[in-house]
Amino acid sequence: MEEKLRRNGDRAPIGASERVLEIDGRVIGDHTDCYVIAEIGHNHQGSLKQAIELFKKAAECGVDAVKLQKRDNRALYTTEYYNRPYDHENSFGTTYGEHREVLEFGRDEYLELQQVARDLEITMLATAFDVPSADFLAELDVPAIKIASADLRNTPLLRHVAGLGKPMIISTGAARLEDVHLAHEVVAPINSEFAFLQCTAVYPPTWEELDLRVIDTYRREFPDTVIGYSGHDSGIAMATAAYVLGARIVEKHFTLNRALKGTDHAFSLEPHGLQSLVRDLRRTRVALGDGSKRMYRSETEPAKKMGKKLVAARDLPAGHVLAEEDIAAKSPGDGLPPCELDRLVGRRLGYPVTEELPLTFDLLEDPAVGGPGRLARASGEVDGSPVAAAAGDDES
Repeated sequence: MEEKLRRNGDRAPIGASERVLEIDGRVIGDHTDCYVIAEIGHNHQGSLKQAIELFKKAAECGVDAVKLQKRDNRALYTTEYYNRPYDHENSFGTTYGEHREVLEFGRDEYLELQQVARDLEITMLATAFDVPSADFLAELDVPAIKIASADLRNTPLLRHVAGLGKPMIISTGAARLEDVHLAHEVVAPINSEFAFLQCTAVYPPTWEELDLRVIDTYRREFPDTVIGYSGHDSGIAMATAAYVLGARIVEKHFTLNRALKGTDHAFSLEPHGLQSLVRDLRRTRVALGDGSKRMYRSETEPAKKMGKKLVAARDLPAGHVLAEEDIAAKSPGDGLPPCELDRLVGRRLGYPVTEELPLTFDLLEDPAVGGPGRLARASGEVDGSPVAAAAGDDES
């Protein structure tokens, strides 16, 4: 359980952020970790054993949820389409209907997989492609229901699923902004618990087709709605970019082996890739910080090593009036910082100084005129304590 809490990051309480969605006890909002969904779809190839292994591997990768797809094939497809020939290298049947039926799980499999997910402390979700499938998932008390991009304009299905009272995750591929607004107008009056995912319904899309800035557009257009990203791209980098742009749900297809039979495996992430994606998303939230510029104790020694202090450029006698050429800035930065140069120039030395002696206001005839000035401000503070200027060998 401790690990699960660590994965989830800071949990903003309801009301702490304008856009909040809760799925299976996990709060998703602007100030939380990304909610990561491993889209298994039909990459289990109709095998319950393989599906269980996918669940286990996804949990090891640190995801929040795994997702299946549910279809009532006879209700979903026309008879002609169901019976059309579908015999090729990725087919699991001689007709499209046979192919789809092989890949479909029934009630017993779903119940077993729900228990597996509970044991692994991850959430099992599913996409409903039709009304009977939505009712099937609701009867099993699946915590949230996904709507595929293809059904963004399927307003009867949107209304029906919204009426089930479950959180909804709605993909928006192959659509225009007005289509997304239509979906919002249909769902919002019935169910306020939903999210939109930017998506490009190509498998895989080109980089130019990803349009990640749509995430920002959605955040402006739907200020009360959690926004996410459903990525069919190869690799993991774009998920991190999506999080930085404001996506708080990321869905990526997942497989045990990209060379397996089936159309989705080739652009899916294998376990190593999914684990790296989760790792990078968790790091990104922490790395973004809260927008406050601060100095860290860990910077003290590097800043001292690379910083500079004001020293005498040569031997100077007492009574000498300091000019710019009498002063040099040299490392390490453990003395008066260069920003104090103007407050030294034109002042008279009260004592003789040797070359490279660190200059201070105490060496002047009238040291009180100097005072702490910018020195204290330049050194900064950490937790209320002064911090000297800091060591790596590289400039930052």
